[in-house]
Amino acid sequence: MSATNPIVRIATRNSPLALWQARHVSKQLQSVHAGLNIELVPITTSGDKLLDSPLTKVGGKGLFVKELEQGLLNHDADIAVHSMKDVPAEFPRTLGLAVILAREDPRDALVSNAYQGLNDLPSGARIGTSSLRRHAQLAAIRPDLEISMLRGNVQTRLKRLDEGSHDAILLASAGLKRLGLKERISEVLEPEVSLPAIGQGAIGVECRLDDNPTRALLETLDHAETALCVKAERAMGALLMGGCQVPIAGYAVLEENDIYLRGLVGRPDGSEVIFGEIRGGQQEAVQLGRQLAQDLLKRGAKSILDDILKEQTGHE
Repeated sequence: MSATNPIVRIATRNSPLALWQARHVSKQLQSVHAGLNIELVPITTSGDKLLDSPLTKVGGKGLFVKELEQGLLNHDADIAVHSMKDVPAEFPRTLGLAVILAREDPRDALVSNAYQGLNDLPSGARIGTSSLRRHAQLAAIRPDLEISMLRGNVQTRLKRLDEGSHDAILLASAGLKRLGLKERISEVLEPEVSLPAIGQGAIGVECRLDDNPTRALLETLDHAETALCVKAERAMGALLMGGCQVPIAGYAVLEENDIYLRGLVGRPDGSEVIFGEIRGGQQEAVQLGRQLAQDLLKRGAKSILDDILKEQTGHE
């Protein structure tokens, strides 16, 4: 963005949910900055194209982000809007998160046309999910279910369900609510049942670090409570996963003046799940995340992550 061309160009994935999020950011900006011109720059990412393989085999969550970041680096866009759960721990040197918006419902949702909830699913029921995190937690509590990979955008997955390929699917509550599909939710899974992904339900805005005019425009969108919680979650995740696609969950909330952070690492088949929690002052967000990560690693998470990395890379 420049003073002579006051147009904010938003790089976004081309899926309905990503476009909703970009338009949401656009509306938030225009509500604060009257007359601001905004242009969406839809980009189809590698993660949206490569639907036949698990994310673990084709590069992980960063596949949903890197082309948007390239748009920023090329100056084809001024900001990029992301689902925070898709944002890797590290950014290109000249880019970074500017703001994080208020979080929507972070919980997972079970969607089924035949069953009201997880406990109603019969033994052998086929459940679809693209998330190793959801797979690990579901397999741990319902090892009798058949859990299979199901990728694609929200509408694609719902269509597969409606066509009868699955008895139920697992999705993020936030995405369904944002798309006006709340009525499709059969059961919202509490964090005690399925701990959310790091950053789930939160929208982040990335920009060039030296673009001060754009950063100034974005300042009013930052939601301090969400940003603080996501900071703790991401500090934990950065120490655990190093950019890999692994079964990790992390969810922080503010309770009075403290951060309450829960974390989890599990084997994809649910045979082993390491859970931990920590509380501390808001000013210790990053330290709390790192402390919890170290605790999980010491209690068995390191062995799990090492085994998963070997399997994904094919190296012993």
